[in-house]
Amino acid sequence: MPNRPQRLLALAQLANSVGDGAFYVTSALYFTRSVGLAPARVGLGLTLAWAVGSLVAVPLGRLADRRGPRAASVLLALGTSAAIGGFLLVREFIPFVLTACVYASAQSGLSAARQALLAGLVAAGERTGLLARLQATLNGGLAVGAALGGLALSAGTAAAYRGVLALDAVCFLACALLLSRLPAVTAATAVTAATAVTAVTAVTAVGAGSGGRRFTVLRDRPYAVVTLLNAVLLLRLPLLSLALPLWITERTQAPAWLASGLFVLNTLMVTLFQVRAARAVTGIGTALRVLRRSGLVMFASCAVFALSEGRSAWSAAAILITGAVLQVVAEMQQSAGSWQLSFDLAPADRMGEYQGFFGTGVTVARTLGPLVATWLLLGRGTPGWLLLGALMPLAAYAMGPAVRRATGHRTPRETGEPLLAS
Repeated sequence: MPNRPQRLLALAQLANSVGDGAFYVTSALYFTRSVGLAPARVGLGLTLAWAVGSLVAVPLGRLADRRGPRAASVLLALGTSAAIGGFLLVREFIPFVLTACVYASAQSGLSAARQALLAGLVAAGERTGLLARLQATLNGGLAVGAALGGLALSAGTAAAYRGVLALDAVCFLACALLLSRLPAVTAATAVTAATAVTAVTAVTAVGAGSGGRRFTVLRDRPYAVVTLLNAVLLLRLPLLSLALPLWITERTQAPAWLASGLFVLNTLMVTLFQVRAARAVTGIGTALRVLRRSGLVMFASCAVFALSEGRSAWSAAAILITGAVLQVVAEMQQSAGSWQLSFDLAPADRMGEYQGFFGTGVTVARTLGPLVATWLLLGRGTPGWLLLGALMPLAAYAMGPAVRRATGHRTPRETGEPLLAS
């Protein structure tokens, strides 16, 4: 990392991703075996929680704009740590749902606040490259955390599962401490006399001044369309964690441990190649080209996964690995393209609010994940895979007209460089 703020952002990302990796691979067994909740209730509670998280992401992002993204990021990291600690105390369904809602809300808000913090610390031309490095760091941390979680899975005891949750809570405390050491920033958009008239025209076109109404993003329909299309592209998220483990055990003869192998393969490839993949994205035009390629590669990945149905162990394993490689290539391309669009289409003075709204695509994917995995893929088999795959290039190619409308809707303006708060 070239400077101290970027190194601190990376260390904060690494800290919480190690905890997240351990939590992801053990939480389901902790809630079902140690807490005693039925799997269906765990799924219902998490679906409700992420739905709540998607609703509060925009208000929390706006809070980051108004109160400062550093303070908001620290507060939300502490809230995430407290929620994870709360999971250690729950024994019944209702407390579980309430704690999960706090957890999902804090996670959603933290993502938006950190994006706003990054936008305030890093010049516009450097953001996608830094996000690629942070994504690589995140996946490296997830791999380390998953390995630690694997030790708990091997032990299979309630104490081991609780140890993982305690580790995750401590990791988010470390994340909050690292974020607190960053400089406070204020996003500013410099408007010269020559551009003042066009800036006023742009504000009028949107329908309100940036300070005149609350939650401008909810009335920015072109940006909402781009966010919706990105949410469709993010339906790939539940594949590794939910859909493929079930598909492998129920529809192929491949060994069950292959699911964890595919997860490790994904994290290692992102760690090694995400930065390189992001170098191709330098603006809106290149972002759209990369997204279109991503949609086509993701369609190919889904088609390959479908071919594994009913195959023998080694044949299915080879097909699944091929599909997983294609998926991670599509993932890296989609991530780089969407990062660029999310920043370039957002007003500089409402970065947190807009990033919070754009980030709801992740919570939508997490909410719809069980439906995609069970009803579409396991229930429909090959046609389900092909339908999911076909959605990807359709959404990717629809991005072009949507983005052109969004850029035309917003009269060209200066993005605004980082400004340190005094």
